[in-house]
Amino acid sequence: MKFTPEQYQLPDISMQPFLDDKEIWSFIDAAHPSLEQVEAIVKKSLDKNRLSIAETALLVNAREPEMIEMIKAGARSLKEKVYGKRIVLFAPLYVGNYCSNNCRYCGFKVSNKSAVRKTLTKQELIANVQALEEHGQKRIILVFGEHNTYSPGFIAETVRTVYDTRKNHGEIRRININAAPLDIEGFKTVKASNIGTYQVFQETYHHETYKICHPSGRKADYDYRLTALDRAMEAGIDDVGIGALFGLYDWRFEVLSLLRHVNHLEACYNVGPHTISFPRIQDASEYDLDDRYQVTDEEFTRLVAILRLAVPYTGLILTARESEATRKEVLSYGCSQIDAGTKLEIGAYAKNPDVNQNLNKEQFKINDDRTLAQVIDELLEADYIPSFCTACYRKGRTGQHFMEFSVPGFIKKFCTPNAMLTLAEYIMDYAGEATAVKGWQVIERNLNEMDNEGYKTELIHRIERIKQGEHDLYF
Repeated sequence: MKFTPEQYQLPDISMQPFLDDKEIWSFIDAAHPSLEQVEAIVKKSLDKNRLSIAETALLVNAREPEMIEMIKAGARSLKEKVYGKRIVLFAPLYVGNYCSNNCRYCGFKVSNKSAVRKTLTKQELIANVQALEEHGQKRIILVFGEHNTYSPGFIAETVRTVYDTRKNHGEIRRININAAPLDIEGFKTVKASNIGTYQVFQETYHHETYKICHPSGRKADYDYRLTALDRAMEAGIDDVGIGALFGLYDWRFEVLSLLRHVNHLEACYNVGPHTISFPRIQDASEYDLDDRYQVTDEEFTRLVAILRLAVPYTGLILTARESEATRKEVLSYGCSQIDAGTKLEIGAYAKNPDVNQNLNKEQFKINDDRTLAQVIDELLEADYIPSFCTACYRKGRTGQHFMEFSVPGFIKKFCTPNAMLTLAEYIMDYAGEATAVKGWQVIERNLNEMDNEGYKTELIHRIERIKQGEHDLYF
């Protein structure tokens, strides 16, 4: 099927399959970019206008070094303009690895007999959350395998337990979910537990490749997974995250398909995804795919820059699948969120000697195993503002309301001050001496750059309150 822009305004396309492989390839095959075209497209993005699929197709086909540098330079500039210097930090917490699917790239696959299946007990969950809080984490994403064990009620109860868990000054203020697609009633149950973003990744949008990669289990149903976030939106979850697993199929196709997904959600629900993720395939236990679509480092950095230009106001999530060096480079092209201190083994955050004896519980391999403290220290060295901010979600600036704030550029007025407040809180509660010095220097530099004196005065006042022991201050 092929939807024209006019057809995309029709309400009856919600919860209906919307992606046509031939249409996506027609955009790629028709794109023969010139330097002048690339320059014009980058300029359009820098004016904070989202790109069309045809325009993005020109960028994915741009291969000349001068074109690629123009794309990356534009992404760096746009990231600074929209998001400022802040980088939001979070940690994934794997709750359980039971799974009924047989994805050929995943260590959780049901046919992997070497995997030790485990679901955290309530006590183990609390111990792992407290361990995360002891390091200063405030935002986590709970990850579940696709299995009947992880029902909507189980997910909701897990969320409530995490929110109720405290350790000293520690608390989790924002819980996102990465779990199997649900029906509308299931999404309503999960929403009632006060989750943040619900992520469902299509993995690959290419129909034949999807079929090859997902031979059995509920995940074998391409259309049910494709329309999962429609059902989430219908259930009232207005913050959703999409993503593709790069390396399963041609990266250019996946980039344009992600943009098609953005178009679909905006047309049906007046708001696109809150985040886009772009993990690269990594080795896993019983990995069973060829490497013909592996994405090189050069292609990866380029596709991130292209995504930043294509969707200026959508958060881009960079994971610890990537090496420290790659993460450092890609941050400048537009990523706004990264995980830090990541451990993928079930129960690995808590002091549990059994975890270290059995590494077959992890879903895939990670390439950046730095601690949260190390990541924060290096972000400060690079003049970024590490942020644990959760203000928008608690002030109601989500979904369409978030777009109303962010599209005119107002969100930066909230994000930078709130990032400084959460950094000040981290410094007071968790930072080592050297990191604290760097942190206060970064805060001072950013205060000096503020041009709204009234706002600046109030921010300084709140930072002083944090120094006196107050917590959780935000605009």
